[in-house]
Amino acid sequence: MTAVHKLNLFLSEPGAVASLRLIRVRGSSPRSTGTEMYVRETGLWGTIGGGQLEHLAIDAARKMLREGNLVQHLDVPLGPEIGQCCGGRVEIAITSMEASDKELALAALQSAEAQQPATYILGAGHVGRALADLLQHLPVRTVLVDQRQDELALSAANVEKRLSAIPEIEVMNAPAGSAFVVLTHDHGLDFLLASAALQRGDAAYVGLIGSATKRAKFASWAKKHCDGLSIAPLICPIGAGGSRDKRPAVIAALVAAEVITAQTSEPAAVSPEWGTALHIAAQ
Repeated sequence: MTAVHKLNLFLSEPGAVASLRLIRVRGSSPRSTGTEMYVRETGLWGTIGGGQLEHLAIDAARKMLREGNLVQHLDVPLGPEIGQCCGGRVEIAITSMEASDKELALAALQSAEAQQPATYILGAGHVGRALADLLQHLPVRTVLVDQRQDELALSAANVEKRLSAIPEIEVMNAPAGSAFVVLTHDHGLDFLLASAALQRGDAAYVGLIGSATKRAKFASWAKKHCDGLSIAPLICPIGAGGSRDKRPAVIAALVAAEVITAQTSEPAAVSPEWGTALHIAAQ
């Protein structure tokens, strides 16, 4: 189920829904101008930063909906008086959503998803599957690629899965700014895929599983077979992060951090959080 589908279900439930949108941010704040979340009497979608700021805004939105009002404006200092120490100030527009507002919210989320950067996990072994499990929850379009159907079938992650006899083609046809994490079952194939990703010249991240020794062997191989291709942008070992833990889940967590850092070096367009709406009892 896509995030757009989940949001549609949330917005379509009986009862009024309010939009909470940060319309002005001065100084330090947990989220940026334009960040939006949705509130109903027994549910939430997204976040404007959490903490006392969000609790105050949610309470105000629910009170507004119960009283049948349509619009409210909050101007909140993020200081000791509300138990936060950001030091900034935010203005929040709270609006009761009409059908047209819900359509715009869905269209905005759909557009944001379409603009998500792509991450290609090349290899569906233990680490590849663990990485897919993590990336499915992050704002990237994840593609898990392998030549082996049985390995792909072991992944329960909600990501795109591609059975590919020639995975180099997936690398060649990937959109600009993609990330490539190379961790196949074969070192020769690893070298082919890593070199293909580096030769593009537009990848946000190219990572190769292995050791410093493997990096040195790849450098020698690339010099001989790839017309002196520089491997300077290559991350190998991947997920180093100061940890020597070799468990797939730990490696995956460190690599996910590397990939997200590489692909979000510029602030992305602000949109409601994609994920599961939280259904909670009204306070």
